[in-house]
Amino acid sequence: MLVSYRLRSIALQSALGGMALSVVGMGFAAAGLLPPVAGAVAQEAIDVIVVLNALRAAQPGRRLTDF
Repeated sequence: MLVSYRLRSIALQSALGGMALSVVGMGFAAAGLLPPVAGAVAQEAIDVIVVLNALRAAQPGRRLTDF
């Protein structure tokens, strides 16, 4: 797999995953199931998860061998 495709897929995964988790959190908050302080903590947790996922781009890709 080319490096550019790998990096693009990780970036898209991080961006879309973070937005999806944020939308779910906003839904809970809009329904009154998530107080503001818990929402702020949840958003910080989402940010950490997204950043950790994006850091996978710094790891070398898997090398495939025939043996």
